Amino acid sequence: MKLNQTQIEQIDRQVKRLIASGSYYGEVYKSLGITGISSQEDFEKLPFSEKKQLRNAYPLGIMACDESEIVRIHSSSGTTGQPVIIPYTAKDVDDWAVMFARCYEMAGITNKDRIQITPGYGLWTAGIGFQAGCEKLGAMAVPMGPGNTEKQLKMMIDLQTTVITATSSYALLLAEEIQKQGLRDKINLKKGVFGSERWSDTMRKRIHDELGIELYDIYGLTEIYGPGIGINCQYDSGIHYWDDYIYIEIIDPVTCEPVPDGCEGEIVITTLVKEGAPLLRFRTHDLSRIIPDECQCGSKYPRIDIIKGRSDDMFKVRGVNMFPSQVEDLLKKIEGTSSEYNITIARDEKDNKDVMILTVEGDGNYSFDDMAKKIQSVFKSLIGVSPKVIVVPVGTLPRSEKKTKRVTDYRSV
Repeated sequence: MKLNQTQIEQIDRQVKRLIASGSYYGEVYKSLGITGISSQEDFEKLPFSEKKQLRNAYPLGIMACDESEIVRIHSSSGTTGQPVIIPYTAKDVDDWAVMFARCYEMAGITNKDRIQITPGYGLWTAGIGFQAGCEKLGAMAVPMGPGNTEKQLKMMIDLQTTVITATSSYALLLAEEIQKQGLRDKINLKKGVFGSERWSDTMRKRIHDELGIELYDIYGLTEIYGPGIGINCQYDSGIHYWDDYIYIEIIDPVTCEPVPDGCEGEIVITTLVKEGAPLLRFRTHDLSRIIPDECQCGSKYPRIDIIKGRSDDMFKVRGVNMFPSQVEDLLKKIEGTSSEYNITIARDEKDNKDVMILTVEGDGNYSFDDMAKKIQSVFKSLIGVSPKVIVVPVGTLPRSEKKTKRVTDYRSV
């Protein structure tokens, strides 16, 4: 999808703004002799920006305005390496709330709804983003934050919450608890807005079936405002994103060349009007594709497909590259598996080989031994590695209030 003239002019202003500010990226552009852009070709000559560069600019090296204009900072939720700090102006905060309110509206949520917000507050962008969008929409916010599941359920029942916002992992935990306690008839949930991690079709179906609600997949990342830059509509045929605030291109993650619309690759985002920390050609490492045709919902906002995974989620066992999304696609083929699994990888020094253990939950309708053998056979056939497979009852694997960690690799410890 090519830039339109308005977007070219907006990006040109961003380049000039960064250079004038003397920020980290302004200095990068100056060193490359870049003074602005006037075409798609100029734009594609701009260097990519990456998270590791943001760490190099810690704490406020990417700030592109006077500090007196900064009203808030947020930080990415990663637990390794130097934190990434993103400064926001008052306009950035308001723009983000406008985008988030659009997401709620795209999901059919109105100011009559009561929105229970379970993601975390603080430096993480999630909780406060969900709340700001809710307030911009004029709906009632129930700002619970994470954890304390019993209190979450009490408030859900007493306040007759109509919308739940969460990570998909915590939504599953809540759904299972509601079923376990027989509370389905006491809640009034109609919709769920979930983000922060990709979720499999199996998990999506489980949450839908157990809660009986419409599900919406919200997209965003801390470096680019936060959640709220895109969401799927009622037809669930991709994520609409707000192209008056961001420009999305898809590149081949290996060659870094743009790919044609419709082809899968890595999402690269450019902020068109962000003031505090504009980012141009930011590599997200999320994998998706531009959906070229117009959506049947009638919205003119463009779409990307649901996030398939991350280019940096790849792990290698015995010379074979694989992604968690491949494992999820494989498990969908096996009757009786739930959405929950985890992978443990270690090195057997005695036999000088990698060992991979795949633990999967089974619903109890099939023999666990037979399921394990079938999973191992299909895994070997489709991926080329034979893991040790353990099938356990549903509910055995730990549930998370945040993001679920699927792969634990002890080889690097």
